[in-house]
Amino acid sequence: MVPDPLFWLFLPAKMAIAASFVVAASVITERAGPTIGALVSSLPVSAGPAYAFIALDHGPAFVSDSAVTSLALNAATCVYALAYAVLAQKRSLFWSLSVALLLWFVAAYAVRQWTWTAGSAVLLNALAFGVCLPLARRFTSVTMPAIVRRWYDVPLRAALVACLVATVVVTSLRVGPQLTGMIAIFPIVLTSLPIILQPRIGGPATGAVLANTIAGLVGFAVALLTVHLTAVALGKWTALIIALLITLAWNLGLWALWRSGLWQRIALVLRV
Repeated sequence: MVPDPLFWLFLPAKMAIAASFVVAASVITERAGPTIGALVSSLPVSAGPAYAFIALDHGPAFVSDSAVTSLALNAATCVYALAYAVLAQKRSLFWSLSVALLLWFVAAYAVRQWTWTAGSAVLLNALAFGVCLPLARRFTSVTMPAIVRRWYDVPLRAALVACLVATVVVTSLRVGPQLTGMIAIFPIVLTSLPIILQPRIGGPATGAVLANTIAGLVGFAVALLTVHLTAVALGKWTALIIALLITLAWNLGLWALWRSGLWQRIALVLRV
């Protein structure tokens, strides 16, 4: 399908809007520490706009089918975050990020070989969270050092997200919902943050941010399942709005647990 001229007119605007979300989230991450920063980073600041742009060009059935594939890949993102957190304790940015991304792409290839249903994707996520959450707890508590910003920080982050949005929107015109769902959930935020943070604050502190995001990804999984189940029945925009509210409510709940001290008690239980 050949896009009309309006497609190319609005594409830069779509890229700019999505990039602004991620830049704002990354700034909050730097100022609030690994726990709060992770809760912000695990919000759908890149996948959300990507799905909104997909919905502009496709029907509810396409959005629903894309979401179930994204749900399956959410498990791969959990593995990615844990792998980076472990490796960043002693390894360089290059090796930590390279191995973590390799694991994500291997998982993505494996997911591509299956036709996923809501049930099978939920089971995969339950397995991933059951393994990754307890293992990640030992890497979550690190003091965030002072951060000195460089002039290229914001442009680099914005460029990474803008490229993702452009890839999703253009690729979805030529491929089916399964591959589109895979591209939309690529961990661009969790990739851009280490590139920016590890050279300045070190591997353990950056790893703490990613380790803390795994709890936030539980809410994102519920949101994706909601999109899959409701996009056709309630309409694609209603489904996306409900999914956004779910992620916000989940992360606010985690923040309340952290503020009350229950977060630390749960961490002690998970370490046993």
